Amino acid sequence: MTDFIRTPESNFEDLADFQYLPNYHDWQDLRLHYLDEGPRDGPVMLLMHGMPTWSYLYRNMIPLLVAAGYRCIAPDHLGFGKSDKPTDIHWYTIARHTEVLTSLIRALDLQRITLVCQDWGGPIGLAQAAMMPERFERLCIMNTWLHHKEYPYSDAIKNWNKAWHPGGRFDLQCPDVGLLLVLSSGLAGPDVIFPALMSGVPPVLSGEAERVYQGFSAPYRGLPDEAFNGYRRFPRSIPIDSYDNGNAAAQALHYRTLLDGPLPAHFIWGCKDDVFPESAGRTWATRMKASFDPIPDAGHFLQSTHGEVIVARLLARIQGT
Repeated sequence: MTDFIRTPESNFEDLADFQYLPNYHDWQDLRLHYLDEGPRDGPVMLLMHGMPTWSYLYRNMIPLLVAAGYRCIAPDHLGFGKSDKPTDIHWYTIARHTEVLTSLIRALDLQRITLVCQDWGGPIGLAQAAMMPERFERLCIMNTWLHHKEYPYSDAIKNWNKAWHPGGRFDLQCPDVGLLLVLSSGLAGPDVIFPALMSGVPPVLSGEAERVYQGFSAPYRGLPDEAFNGYRRFPRSIPIDSYDNGNAAAQALHYRTLLDGPLPAHFIWGCKDDVFPESAGRTWATRMKASFDPIPDAGHFLQSTHGEVIVARLLARIQGT
C-alpha cells in the first residue's frame, strides 16, 4: 500500500472563485482529482498545470471555454491540489506522472482533445499527444519545454533547481509555495513574500492578493511536511539535475515525434518569464511551424493573470485553422 496524505475538503470550502464539483479517478491505490466542466459531447480542452500550482490555475479560463462549447478536463497531478499526496519523495517521477495521466485519458475515453499545457504540464501532457496522437486535435503550448540535447536551460531554471537542494532557499519545512503565485502575479513584492516564506509566517494580505494566496495554498494548508514532497520533487526532476527522474530520454523522443507530427500547434507565451524566455518559445514554435502569440506583460503563470487573453487568442487560432 502507498502511504499518502489526503487534503480535507474543508480546505477548499471558502474559495469563492473555484466552485467546481470534484471528480476522482482511481489509479492503483490512490485518488486523482480532476475537474470535468462543460458538455460531455463537446470537444475537450485538457488543461495541464505545473509546479507549484493545481487546477485552480485555470479558474478564469474554464467558464469562457465552457461558454464556447468545450468540455474542460483539468487534473491535479498526484501530490497536488485535491489529489492524494504520496509521502515518499522517491515515489515521484515524471514517468509516473505521465502514466497516471495516460490512465485518466483512457478511462474517460477522451477524444478531440486540445492540449493546453504550461510548466511541467508540458512534458507530461505533450507525452500523451506523442503517444496517442489519434485522440488529439491540436496543441496549445505555453511557457514550458521538452528536454532535448540542444535545449538551452536558462540561468533562472538552474537557480530554481538549486534552490530546492539542501541549504537552498526553498529547503524548508512546509514551504509555503502559494506565496510565489502572489509574487508572480505582481500582487506583492519580494520584500513581503520572501521574508514570509523564510519565516513560515504568512504575510498580511488583502483583496486579490489574499484570494490568490488562499487558492494556491489550500491544497497543503495545515498538512505535515511529508505532504510537500510532490512540490520538492518537480524542481529536482529537471534533467539538468536528474536525467532519469525527469524522464529525459522519453522527453527527447516526444520532442522529435511532435516536430514531425500532424498536430497543429499554437504557442501562447508570457514574455516576462525568465525561466522559459520568449526566445526559447519562438525557436520551438518555428521548428514546429506553429503560430506564436506573445503576451508582453505576462509572466510564467500566465493562466492565473491573463486567462481571458489566452482564451481569446486560442479560440481565434482554432477558428483560423
